[in-house]
Amino acid sequence: MTGLVAAAHDRGITTLTLDSPGNRNALSAALVGDLTAALTRCGTDPGTRAVVLTHTGTTFCAGADLRDPPPPEALVGLLRQIVALPRPVVARVTGHVRAGGLGLLGACDIAAASTEATFAFTEVRIGVAPAVISLPLLPRTDPRALARYCLTGERLDAAEAVRAGLLTAAGEDVDTVLAPVLDGLRRAAPQALAETKRLLTAPVLEAFDRDAAGLTALSARLFASPQAREGMTAFLERRDPAWVVG
Repeated sequence: MTGLVAAAHDRGITTLTLDSPGNRNALSAALVGDLTAALTRCGTDPGTRAVVLTHTGTTFCAGADLRDPPPPEALVGLLRQIVALPRPVVARVTGHVRAGGLGLLGACDIAAASTEATFAFTEVRIGVAPAVISLPLLPRTDPRALARYCLTGERLDAAEAVRAGLLTAAGEDVDTVLAPVLDGLRRAAPQALAETKRLLTAPVLEAFDRDAAGLTALSARLFASPQAREGMTAFLERRDPAWVVG
C-alpha cells in the first residue's frame, strides 16, 4: 500500500485503488508517482494476471490537481505505462470522471462503469486543451463524439460514454458487468494475454512515440498562458472565467 494508492490481490487480480479523497482523486504529482510505482510492481509480479484500477469516494478522478499538477512528462509516462504494461488493465468506475481522468480510462484496455457515473472533458472551460490525454483516446474513440465533448466540455452519461468509446460497458452494478471480464482474464494464459495486448495496443503506442513530445510542449505552454491562469483561478474561486459570454 502506497500513500495515495491502495493495493489488494484476489485470485490473480491486483486491484489498485485511487485513495485521495481530499482532492477527489485528482492527478497530483504525488498520486501520479504512487500509481506509477504501484503499476511497476504489478508489471513484474508473476501472480498478477490483470490489474483493476478503481477509486474511493464519488469521483474516479477529477483530472489534474490544479494546486499540485504533475509535470506533463510524468502524466505522459503514466498513461504510456498503462498502455504498455504486460498485464491487462481494467478500469472500474462508480463515480465522476473529468479531464485527465478520462486519459486514465483511455489508457486502460477495458473500462466499465456504473450508470451513476458521469464524464466530461473540462479542459476548454479552464483555458487549456486535452493535449496529453488525447494520446490514448484518439486511437480508441469515436471521432465525432470526441470532437463534440472535447470542444464543448459537456457532461455525458455512462451510456453515451459507451457509444463514444470511452467505456467498454456500463450497467447498474459495475461488478456484475465486470464479473465475466475478470473470469475471462483468469482463464487466459499469461503469455497469451501479454502478446495479445501487445498486438492491440501497437497503434496507441505508435501515437505516443510519434506525438508525445509535441503534445507535452503544447500542454506546458497552455498551462502557462494568461487564459489558463484566469480559468484555473475562476475554477478555484467557483466563478465563471472572464471569457464566458452571458
